[in-house]
Amino acid sequence: MKEEPMTQAAGARAAYDKQCEAHLFTFVLLDGFSHLSLVSALETLQAANLVAGSRLYDWKTCSLSGDPVRSSVGLALPVDFDVRDIAHPQDIVIVSGEGAFEIDIGRLKVWLARVGRGQTRVTAIGTGSIIMARIGLLDGKSAAVHPWYRTGFTELYPSVTLSRQTHLAKGLRCSASGGVSGIDLFLDLVALEHGATFSNDVSESLCYAPIRLVQKSVDTGSPSSMSVLHPTVSRAIATMENTIEYPVSPSVLAKDFGISTRQLERLFQRYIGTSPKRHYMRLRLREAYRLLIQSQLGIAEVALACGFTSPSHFSKCFKTEYSISPFEFKRSKAK
Repeated sequence: MKEEPMTQAAGARAAYDKQCEAHLFTFVLLDGFSHLSLVSALETLQAANLVAGSRLYDWKTCSLSGDPVRSSVGLALPVDFDVRDIAHPQDIVIVSGEGAFEIDIGRLKVWLARVGRGQTRVTAIGTGSIIMARIGLLDGKSAAVHPWYRTGFTELYPSVTLSRQTHLAKGLRCSASGGVSGIDLFLDLVALEHGATFSNDVSESLCYAPIRLVQKSVDTGSPSSMSVLHPTVSRAIATMENTIEYPVSPSVLAKDFGISTRQLERLFQRYIGTSPKRHYMRLRLREAYRLLIQSQLGIAEVALACGFTSPSHFSKCFKTEYSISPFEFKRSKAK
């Protein structure tokens, strides 16, 4: 009897399920995904294979439709599969970029509800933590989130604990905060399977210093605090960055550090050329600028998230800093 030919979908599923003995990662690419985050992860896995001299890891890419996906740098990347053709993924990695708050994830949510249960690990790189939070995969859990999105993320997903670490590689919900933190995340995932010594060899092959050897958290690596030499000023700025929503006065800051307000003001003038109050305001307005671009929060909500109790006062300060009102700015970005 002549066998019936396989349907195209069944053939795709069979092709995916025909896996080698290597640990297989399935990368789900969403529109505008971070090219850097994807490459960081893939190059780390490839480096592990080269150091081992064998195929420890393999990877496949997929999209929500099976069509090529355009990355953050404008390149349209062909993928191996449509997510609907993948029934038994071993390890899922969600890769996204700008627009993570708005992108349609209905099909992804349905697929993850079907395949992402039990012991399937789901990892987020780029802005993937936002996607995971929107789906509900991070409720009651911790996540690493890019500094630009932290305030808006907290407002929208209060049930998710924001980690100060650049990446989290524990349990079934792993995440990286964007950029090259994907390298650190995947080095840690490699270490979980093959040990720290092997992971260090992989890091050396990439000529890369793991973040744990450089800094411990996103906050300590922020440009505003790294550029300051005096420890008191550096600590004051770190406090400001962590209290955007509920600002504290310079006098309270000074008291916490055991100095007078006048001393704190002199230190700020000497090391960064402005007053503590002015620098604090710039940090809050910079965060507001990011939220207006990257979130769906309204003007009043952005004002509150950045420590302004009055939307009108916020609008006045924003216009003074950027020469445009927040309403006009948000409207121009929506076009």
